[in-house]
Amino acid sequence: MSHNYDRYRFISKAELARLANVSPRTFTRYLATKRQVLNAMGVSPKAQKLPPQAVRYICEDYCIDLPPSL
Repeated sequence: MSHNYDRYRFISKAELARLANVSPRTFTRYLATKRQVLNAMGVSPKAQKLPPQAVRYICEDYCIDLPPSL
C-alpha cells in the first residue's frame, strides 16, 4: 500500500468517499464512528474538507490509497 501525503493538502469528504469506492452517505456513517478521534483532531462534523492529519488517519484506517496527483 502506497501512501502519498501532502501535509498541507486538505481533501474533501466526497473525494475520499470516491477514492474508497463507497457512497458519500456510507462514508459519512463511517466518519460518525470515528467522531471521537476526529474531534480530538479539531475536525468539525460539518467540515466539508478534512485537514491533512485527519486524511492520514482515515486513509490508514479505511485502507485508502491516495493517487500521486493528490
